[in-house]
Amino acid sequence: MIEKNVKTKKSLLTIEEVLEATGGIHVLGNGEFCFTTVQTDSRNVDKDCLFVPLIGENQDGHNYVKSAIENGASVVFVCLKNYEKTPQYFTEISLKNPEIFFIGVENTLIALQQIAECYVSHFPNLIRIGITGSSGKTTTKEICASILKQKYSVVTNKGNLNSETGLPLSVFEIRPEHQLGIFEMGMNRENEIAELSRILKPRLAIITNIGSAHIGKLGNRENIAKEKARIFDYFKGIGTAFIPKNDDFSSYLKSQVDGNVIFYGDDCDSAIRFDSDLGLEGTSFFVDDKKVILNLPGKYNYSNALSAIAVAKFLGLNTEQIVCGIENVKGLFGRSEILHGNYTIIQDCYNANPDSMEKAIEFASSLQLKNGQKLFIVLGDMLELGDSEKECHEKIGKQLSELKDSICLFCGKRMDAAYKEMLKVANPENLFAIQENDDSAIEKIVQFIKGKIQKDDIVLIKASRSMQLERITELLECKNV
Repeated sequence: MIEKNVKTKKSLLTIEEVLEATGGIHVLGNGEFCFTTVQTDSRNVDKDCLFVPLIGENQDGHNYVKSAIENGASVVFVCLKNYEKTPQYFTEISLKNPEIFFIGVENTLIALQQIAECYVSHFPNLIRIGITGSSGKTTTKEICASILKQKYSVVTNKGNLNSETGLPLSVFEIRPEHQLGIFEMGMNRENEIAELSRILKPRLAIITNIGSAHIGKLGNRENIAKEKARIFDYFKGIGTAFIPKNDDFSSYLKSQVDGNVIFYGDDCDSAIRFDSDLGLEGTSFFVDDKKVILNLPGKYNYSNALSAIAVAKFLGLNTEQIVCGIENVKGLFGRSEILHGNYTIIQDCYNANPDSMEKAIEFASSLQLKNGQKLFIVLGDMLELGDSEKECHEKIGKQLSELKDSICLFCGKRMDAAYKEMLKVANPENLFAIQENDDSAIEKIVQFIKGKIQKDDIVLIKASRSMQLERITELLECKNV
């Protein structure tokens, strides 16, 4: 007789833990309670998944409960108001799927955050690192991960899943084998960082910068700094903050830390020496006399690397491990992504705010162009700037005025303010503006570029994600080599 080794599935949380964390009610379903993944999008649901239907301005996830169950959901959160309004709807689903557990909660988003907090508490020995800031969070996370993987088993949030829903979904990727977790924490409203801090309770926290991203919702940079500092909420005297020394809010941020503070940046660590800016090839520098090249272009990415190195040294990594981690850093889609083909394209269109836009233009202006080589700068709208919208876009136009010999293209209604600033100083033949961003507008932009571009010219593309300016790259047929 052959003995079969049957491994029992283990739920990420028990039903008792879920009910206690959320204050929820088990309203329907019986059998074995088990979920091994968590999703808020029914299209991503698979077997043994907890489906959390969220209620937004235009969508109610409860409309997709049937679809989630068809895809394999084993547990479903239900807003009690929805359940009480149409109990028959859920009862009929349950009669056909009696093994599916329905948990009634007051608010499905808050319940998701509550069970995420509960789940993180299962890993008290996990070194938890939080990263926030107005720009550079994802790149900093990736540099940190590349370095710290040289010593630890690391888990991170995928892509930029860093929001009120993204972070709680991400922490469910933590497993017992992980020694260290790196999670970026974003915000677009007041108190969001506080909510995310409650979930993760980071013991190490990096702030990349205090800029003007989301200033339209928070009013001013002071409020942004105040909100970002909430990442320190759960230090309780034993956490460590990594703060950019040259940021004009560095002193304020330090004052908000109940714990240890380590500053990073130029001249903060005598063992790190800047060597040279390699332009599109990145930055060369020394770590304890060992030369290394960070293959992400721009001084701002070098600053991101300095924060990651500070964390690595704090956690005891040696020089060889740090250098190896930096050498293994890979570029990310849409973030200072260098694409080589007939032309060189700097695709930086995953996100944009006044700070990251300014840094991208500074980087483009620092490039050493060869004889006859031209620089094309394609900029799209920046969003969520509120009353500062016109002023911020005009400022970009004034910054571009220093590059009046470049060929500049503007996409979107907001960028029209930058275009008008450029018209004051630049040759109109080298300017192009269109207020739409549909496929027809993108084609017109590409046709303008193709009418002037030659082999080996450089194209910078920068815009907020919703502008989808990567379509320009696709039409230019640039191939990564």
